[in-house]
Amino acid sequence: MNTRRQFFKTAGISGIASLAGGAVAATAVSKVALAALPELVTQTKPDTMPPLVPPNGQPYNPVVTLNGWTLPWRMNNGVKEFHLVAEPVVREMAPGMKAHLWGYNGQSPGPTIEVVEGDRVRCFVTNRLPEHTSVHWHGQRLANGMDGVSGLTQKAIQPGKTYVYEFVARRPGTFMYHPHADEMTQMAMGMMGFWVTHPKSKHAHIDEVQRDFCFLLNAYDIAPGSYTPKIMTMLDQNLWTWNSRLFPGIDPLCVRQNDKVRIRIGNLTMTNHPIHLHGHEFTVTGTDGGPVPKSARWPEVTTDVAVGQMRQIEFVADEEGDWSFHCHKSHHTMNAMGHDVPTMIGVDHRDVAKKITRLIPDYMVMGERGMADMSEMAMPLPDNTVPMMTGQGPFGGIEMGGMFTVLKVRKDQKTGDYNNPGWFKHPAGTVAYEYSGPLAEPARLEAEGTPAAPTTATTVNPIEVQVRKPQGHSGH
Repeated sequence: MNTRRQFFKTAGISGIASLAGGAVAATAVSKVALAALPELVTQTKPDTMPPLVPPNGQPYNPVVTLNGWTLPWRMNNGVKEFHLVAEPVVREMAPGMKAHLWGYNGQSPGPTIEVVEGDRVRCFVTNRLPEHTSVHWHGQRLANGMDGVSGLTQKAIQPGKTYVYEFVARRPGTFMYHPHADEMTQMAMGMMGFWVTHPKSKHAHIDEVQRDFCFLLNAYDIAPGSYTPKIMTMLDQNLWTWNSRLFPGIDPLCVRQNDKVRIRIGNLTMTNHPIHLHGHEFTVTGTDGGPVPKSARWPEVTTDVAVGQMRQIEFVADEEGDWSFHCHKSHHTMNAMGHDVPTMIGVDHRDVAKKITRLIPDYMVMGERGMADMSEMAMPLPDNTVPMMTGQGPFGGIEMGGMFTVLKVRKDQKTGDYNNPGWFKHPAGTVAYEYSGPLAEPARLEAEGTPAAPTTATTVNPIEVQVRKPQGHSGH
């Protein structure tokens, strides 16, 4: 996070006093109001930042944004004020690869906004993009003129302009923000962010947790060697990310054994994602619509997060170890891959490879035993490209990419410590091992031999398959 001076001391803001009622449309800020904007805070590091303990306002247990951060605010006459700047950003998606995206305050996704139920919130939005934009507060209950749909509920925010949104955070839950202007371009370029509204008091359906994580699912089509997403791609993205990061660039979720853990997941890709956790069961405790009543929950190890949805899961991290946490669509746990590569499993290339290498000395045979060989080959890659399957673990290559990370559960992880404890040290006798003894011939079931002759004669009637052709069509 860039060094920032102390937020401007509380002062009345001339020119926006009429917004206090919260029932007017988002509007351009006057020159007088601009002089009193909350200081702009930006962040360019891709690391997971520590939770932002609230310095003022109502207290709450803060979230940790995976490979992200929480936006600071100032209190102004009882109003919690934030400053978002929509702008081009450079995002490191994994070590060795950066992307030219659009985002907020230096990053894609933008910073998480955290408030408390009942807070009056004022968001200043400055547009530094080359085109107009707006901000839709996905899932919020608010005045229609604050909903952020350009052309319908407000004028679009033109380049260089700053608009103000003001409303009361009326219900606790997990929400998102994103443009509702040229969405195909702006969301494909990475413009989105998380919003968390904490309950103001003890809630019957919201438990207290020791660790509270959040991240957004987003996806890109960035050709190997290039930097900018192809915004016209509808479904065939080649980079599946959490908070615009690819494994092995996604940080682990580090928790203390027996912590109650909450993970909030929002999906702004173009497809669904079955999110799967190893070693634990969880329950879905919340959606965009709010907390799920406890009587309506059931245990799961995978939950599907559809397009535009949020799912909040909770579990007790009572099993020590390094547990995989990932999307269960296999092609979503790979990095920049070609979808048109033919399957060559079982094809013997030996003779043809000898002939080809006489002409092309660097020719490599790929895929005849599966795709794992590709992660081991020292194949030259275009600049700014990460391997399709990558990541090293304590036992070798993990052969994953994209939407994959590790839940690290440790009994000696200190309360509030999110640092990576390293690889898990397995107790003796708890790791799968190679069997070196003799292998007996498999026992054949008696039924696999020659069947006994039937004791009585049976007659098998042939089955006649009749095809009914549709009537009333020429040529049939």
